Amino acid sequence: MILIFSVLLFALVSRGQKTTEDNFSSDSEQHMLPKNERNYLHTSGYIEDVPVAEYRWASRQAYEDFNDMKFGIRIHWGLYSITEQPKESWPYLTLSHEEKQAYNELYKTWNPQGFNANEWMDLFANSGMKMFAFTTKHHEGFSMFDTKTRVKRRVNFTSQTGPVIEECDLAYSIMETPFKRDVVKELTDAARERGIKIDLYYSHPDWYDADFRPYVWHPLQVPSSDSLSVRGKDLIPLDKNHWGDVGAVMTPDPTAEEVDRMIKRHRDQLIELLTNYGKIDMVCLDMWFGPTIWPKLRETIIELRKIQPDVMFRARGIGNYGDYYTPERFVPGDKENTNVPWFVIYPLGSHFSYEKDSANHKGAKWIVHNIIDCAAKGGNFMVGVGPNGNGEFHPVAKAQLLQTGKWLKQNGEGIYATRPRNASFWKENENIRFTRTKDERSIYVHCFDWPGEQLILETVKPEKGAQIFLVGNNQALNWKFNQMGNLEIETPKNLLDQIPEELQLAFTFKIIEN
Repeated sequence: MILIFSVLLFALVSRGQKTTEDNFSSDSEQHMLPKNERNYLHTSGYIEDVPVAEYRWASRQAYEDFNDMKFGIRIHWGLYSITEQPKESWPYLTLSHEEKQAYNELYKTWNPQGFNANEWMDLFANSGMKMFAFTTKHHEGFSMFDTKTRVKRRVNFTSQTGPVIEECDLAYSIMETPFKRDVVKELTDAARERGIKIDLYYSHPDWYDADFRPYVWHPLQVPSSDSLSVRGKDLIPLDKNHWGDVGAVMTPDPTAEEVDRMIKRHRDQLIELLTNYGKIDMVCLDMWFGPTIWPKLRETIIELRKIQPDVMFRARGIGNYGDYYTPERFVPGDKENTNVPWFVIYPLGSHFSYEKDSANHKGAKWIVHNIIDCAAKGGNFMVGVGPNGNGEFHPVAKAQLLQTGKWLKQNGEGIYATRPRNASFWKENENIRFTRTKDERSIYVHCFDWPGEQLILETVKPEKGAQIFLVGNNQALNWKFNQMGNLEIETPKNLLDQIPEELQLAFTFKIIEN
């Protein structure tokens, strides 16, 4: 009888756990992007807000793991790194026809002998990063991985009669360069050995493959561009200035055969990324297609979810089918008005690709303050750093990342796997941010500047017997409530003197309840 009862109880508990997970997966309110999110607006006019019934987001545990990371790196590396041009592949659109043709041929000479995946991952690990995002293919269409897909139609910009679409048959990938190494394989293997989570960036549009015209400022435009590549409600039509003085090349509308070929290559490449490189934690989709393509793109996302059920999809181009989104070049000013996880992406230099001017690197203090600010608001921070054409990071960027890592080694317990305080209690004034442990037994107080002889807090009311420490120092600090009822913590100068100058980027105190 006891055995039967135990079996029934286990079944009920198991069923209850499954129901909780199912409720999480089916609760669309958990996954609604902010209505004012810029990239949501690009597609909100034609992507349904509530996904179709058969779709499932990543699991609750995947979301929990995502929110635990707090800090990572975004790496832009591609053909644009050879010429060290800023703004990744974006300047390609404004090049002359001759310059575009020359750019498209750069892959034939690329041989980045300085690239070493283990050195990259050691740098990231020592910088305190829990994940990395790598550009498997940026908008210009060059694949940084061993794709078996083929480009069948491309533009010849310098034919005798002017730019024309021509037949071709190539992967247009790193395997066709003198280098002939699958850097995505090397990076994912090296990351997994160090416990670093993997995020593979992939651009929906492809400016090399003519089948992908005219989506998102493709250099080849068509008479129906405005309807095919339309952006969502409340947004102006595509800005023609993106093509510069040279303008876009006008071509016929894509045929049904070309559209089918585009969808297949796009889908096959994403399947390759989720099949050939082991467990992938995140896929960083970028840009969008348009209303006519959306039903097929939706099928692609549903198919990808079957391959890796717990992969977290960035929401760009897929609306509320996404698992997370990325405020770009800014940290939200307040706790976000959504339950959707977020990861700020912000370049350390002027742009996400290689920054050769060391004066433009913003510094370790800037990184640390952004990590703290994001964590206090419930988000993550991803710093953007690109290597040069030889696969090497700027020494100034490396130094700033490693200094950040030293700070996190001492103070990371107040960052990693923490959660924000409730409601508006994530900060006090512009100098103080808070995080807390998941069990809510400890609060971390992050001060951007040293508080002086006393740290005074209005919103924290520890119980009698609570202990307070400067993180990294085992000296219990004296505290009391002052006449105003505010918490008053003694922070003598000798505490500051014990902190090496390179670690005086921010100061974290821990309040432990009994």
